[in-house]
Amino acid sequence: MTRSAHITIETSDGPMPAFEATPEEPKGGIVVVQEAFGVTAHIEGIAQRLAEAGWLAVAPAFFHRQGSPVLAYDDFASVMPVMKELNADGITVDLTAAFAHLEAAGFPAARTGIVGFCMGGSVTFYAATLRALGAAVTFYGGGVAEARFGLPSLVDQAPKLETPWLGLYGDLDQGIPSADVEELRQAVAGVKVPTEIVRYPDADHGFNCNDRPAVFNPTAAADAWNRTLDWFDRYLSKGS
Repeated sequence: MTRSAHITIETSDGPMPAFEATPEEPKGGIVVVQEAFGVTAHIEGIAQRLAEAGWLAVAPAFFHRQGSPVLAYDDFASVMPVMKELNADGITVDLTAAFAHLEAAGFPAARTGIVGFCMGGSVTFYAATLRALGAAVTFYGGGVAEARFGLPSLVDQAPKLETPWLGLYGDLDQGIPSADVEELRQAVAGVKVPTEIVRYPDADHGFNCNDRPAVFNPTAAADAWNRTLDWFDRYLSKGS
């Protein structure tokens, strides 16, 4: 049995709403970083699925400074102004608060993981450079070859990776060219932690989101999810 609740995490920039899903005996804690559309039902579902797999999962609202909106998947006119307000300082504050929340729940960095989708995939990569977490997984995170949110590109951040990192990308993603993904593969190849990048030839941006039928790819999503759980079990479960 798992339980879930909407909670509040205190940050130095004020309260941050979050969705939390908890199994009976969690083997570690995982931060779930939202899409550009907010902490959607899909993101809450990811947290619940992680809890079912044995992880305490918390999905903070990184848009809390903008009122924590949840935006429709086809409402890009509303998404862009909100997302453009993100900046490196705010992202760092929110990640620090989320990790502190999990540490207070009994999970130090070695037993803490992070997974992010879309915008959250980029944030996840940055988080993996901030501290030595147990494991990190990026689903189609942008900003691979160009700076975003006041942060360097993922390629430029790569030498600072402190956390075992898995990247999952679709070749049909118009916003993240496969050539950029391959450049990132080369950039992470020489770092001191394990890394892996998986490309799905028939998958588009958002391929994991079953609430977006135009891009949802069940085959790629299932494989990516299995790889995600394996990555956490392989590296995060080794924490002490």
